[in-house]
Amino acid sequence: MTKSNETPPATNGPPLAYRDDDFLDSDEGRPLRILSEYLQPLRSFKKHRVHDTIVFFGSARLREDGPMGSCYAEARELARLITEWSKQLGSSAGRFLVCSGGGGGIMEAANRGAVDAGGRTIGLNISLPHEQRPNPYITPGLCFEFHYFFMRKLWFAHLARAIVAFPGGFGTLDELFEILTLSQTGKLDPRVIVILYGSSYWNEVLNIPALVRHGMISAADLALFHVVDSPTEALDILKRGLVTEMAPATPAIAKSVTRGGES
Repeated sequence: MTKSNETPPATNGPPLAYRDDDFLDSDEGRPLRILSEYLQPLRSFKKHRVHDTIVFFGSARLREDGPMGSCYAEARELARLITEWSKQLGSSAGRFLVCSGGGGGIMEAANRGAVDAGGRTIGLNISLPHEQRPNPYITPGLCFEFHYFFMRKLWFAHLARAIVAFPGGFGTLDELFEILTLSQTGKLDPRVIVILYGSSYWNEVLNIPALVRHGMISAADLALFHVVDSPTEALDILKRGLVTEMAPATPAIAKSVTRGGES
């Protein structure tokens, strides 16, 4: 139905610009596509009263029946424990919802664990040439499809109060260091708890103490993350860190810190 203050297009005339698919798919339409990937999730999160999230990062290649299947099982268990704890907080808005990248592997395990506990859960899927499909455990209305990696990462950071990084490859490392950089530079308010799950993997793949020895980061930056080896250990860190973040339960978006204040 056309609103009274809008003039319908002529029957045989050109389409309105915002209904012109050729224009929207063009180079000139790119800013509108980027903006849509901000505004559409924003609208949905407000509608579904999503206040904040705990984000799971990790490889899509880690299968339940694969050689590192224990990671899948432990991600699922941690997501279940987080969701059960969150539901006990008694917030009408729902707090600390489990959020993943929406695909398989660790992402699927996280969404699946939240469903095991009867909770809502979010998936931020990315369109890839080899077609990453959203897993079936994401709550209807909280599954999003992104074309732009940077807009997807914005939404990971925008609502996150904590991230848990399970073993993963380039994508996991990219997402992890994005959050660590924003935390180190004081660009996130409130702060984000960062947990690296699986000490044997992360101690082999990352040599962050070497960055301190070479003067690339300060020793204090080592406190930006925790390394754990069990779901209960991770949950304990989250519970101790997040109870202090319990602001009034109204939907909110994290603010980035600028030179002149917040924006």
